[in-house]
Amino acid sequence: MRSGAQLYTVRAYCKDTGALSETLKKVADIGYTTVQLSGVCAYDPDWMAEELKKNGLICALTHYDGNKIRTEPEKTVEDHKKFGCRYVGIGCMPGGLGKPEDYDNFVSGYKEAAARIAKAGGYFMYHNHHMEFMRAADGRLYIEKLAEAFTPEEMGFTLDTYWVQYGGGDPAQWIEKLSGRVPCIHLKDMACVERQPRMAVVGEGNINFDRVLEKAEAAGTKYLLVEQDDCYGEDPFECLKRSYLNLKAMGIN
Repeated sequence: MRSGAQLYTVRAYCKDTGALSETLKKVADIGYTTVQLSGVCAYDPDWMAEELKKNGLICALTHYDGNKIRTEPEKTVEDHKKFGCRYVGIGCMPGGLGKPEDYDNFVSGYKEAAARIAKAGGYFMYHNHHMEFMRAADGRLYIEKLAEAFTPEEMGFTLDTYWVQYGGGDPAQWIEKLSGRVPCIHLKDMACVERQPRMAVVGEGNINFDRVLEKAEAAGTKYLLVEQDDCYGEDPFECLKRSYLNLKAMGIN
């Protein structure tokens, strides 16, 4: 397994291609060899391929435009292949399960696209938050329903350790449950600060990453992508660096 930097962590430094180019260099200088493109400015796929090569990086995964995924799945895969990325991700279910029909609309809107992405040589990846751990009217968790509505060949899960725990789940257990469908996961720690849950540098919170890494290895996970949506005033590059060093101490490079 390889550690990587989820660029959503440093999205404030990715607002144009000049800034994004500098950010890729800074991430590589920390020691990361893998990134996820999410929350960054628009970029030309060929330009991205050159930038990644220049910095000795690979792109494991994206969070891509949901409308393009749904309406142009083959073109989406073609563009991803230009910079060597197989995993086509969506960051959130449209509507965020604010109403029950959001789930039905997602399945009906993306199932065909997911199959077409797979046929074109890509793999559609769904990133969870906490709301997927709500129970639907039938009593089942939405994440369970998603795992059944899409076949393993059609859709994988970018399981986010923080959001699983925030939703009341056990991150390691869910990695095990979704074994074979979690090639990429988000490593995000959870700390308790001033009586409130907070996102934290990996290894500086309370998530049991020994079990997470054990189950991820067994589940076939390839990429462990460090993400910290909120650094609470700290330099996000410094947070990424501490996560990198903590993971290295755990045996992950």
